[in-house]
Order: sequence, then structure tokens, then C-alpha cells
Amino acid sequence: MNNKGILFFFAGFIAMLVFGWFLFPSLMYQKLEQPFHFSHVTHTEMTGMSCNDCHYVKSDGQFSGIPTNENCSMCHMGILGETEDERIFVEEYMMQDREVPWFVYSRQPENVYFPHVQHIDFGEISCERCHGEHGTSESLRPFQRNRLSGYSRDIWGPSISRINNPAGIGMKMNDCIRCHEQSELTIGCIGCHK
Repeated sequence: MNNKGILFFFAGFIAMLVFGWFLFPSLMYQKLEQPFHFSHVTHTEMTGMSCNDCHYVKSDGQFSGIPTNENCSMCHMGILGETEDERIFVEEYMMQDREVPWFVYSRQPENVYFPHVQHIDFGEISCERCHGEHGTSESLRPFQRNRLSGYSRDIWGPSISRINNPAGIGMKMNDCIRCHEQSELTIGCIGCHK
């Protein structure tokens, strides 16, 4: 191969890396805004609430997930704040008994069973370890849906390589395996995958 061939090979190789690592992922995901602004800071720092007040493990061991109107109605039967988002939440959802159609960042595929109770209560793993510093956010970031699978980008994180992921968002199979090996808790594939 002559010098020109080598140059074209490397130029093509670099172009494919740029496309694969930067351009393709931006085309692969659709950004969607949440129904309205929500501040975790307002709910935690200003009221003294904890993550477990809204996102808790039920008595049967299942994770509650996103709070329902029933949870929110303890405080939000009337407008508490002065923002437009507060008005929308109370008037369009609470007063009309409509559940908020939140986009869920960490909803797992149907074939995955993830027992929060074992990880939170028995494993003493903090929410931030898997979900990042989500609970201290002033606003919710856009939801990124994979155009092919329909799942959230958070399942894998912002990048497959973990480069440019300062918040540590997303869990990969390697993370689960590494933690289970360190804890000497080995389970087969069927333990989490149906």
C-alpha cells in the first residue's frame, strides 16, 4: 500500500469513528421534554423530604416508581407555589385526577426484573450509585428515547464508552457483574432476565 492509500485508510477510519461515536448517537435518540418543570431541590431541601417519601419500596418488596396523584395530593390539593408549572400540575392533573405522563428515565426492558429491595435494603446501595445525582436537580433534563427500541438512553448511559458521563448515569451489565463479583453474590442470568 502506498502513502496515499495509507492516508485514505486513516482518514476513512477517523471519519467512521467520528460518525460512530458522535454523530450516530445524536441521530439515534429523540429528545422529549417532561410535561412540566419539576424541582427535586424544592421537594427535598426546602421541605425536608427524602427520596423515600416519594420513591419507596412497598411492603411486598416492589419499588413504587414514580409517585402517583395519591402521593402528591397530601400537599398539592391547592397551588402552593407561584410558577406556571405549579399551576399546570394542580389545575390540569391534580384537580382533574389525571396522572402525570412522566417519561421514566430508568424503565427497564420487559424481560428484565430488577429487585430494588435487595439492592437498597440488603445491599445498602444508594440511589445515586445507579441513577446519578438526580435527586438534587433543580429541573428535569430532557428524556432521550431510542428511536429503534423506544427505551431511555439512561439504561446504557450517555455513551457506550462511558466517556463524557460525569454524572455516572446509566447501568450496564458489566456494572452489575462487577458489583456482584465484589460482593461474592453470584446469580445466573435467569435471576434478572425473564
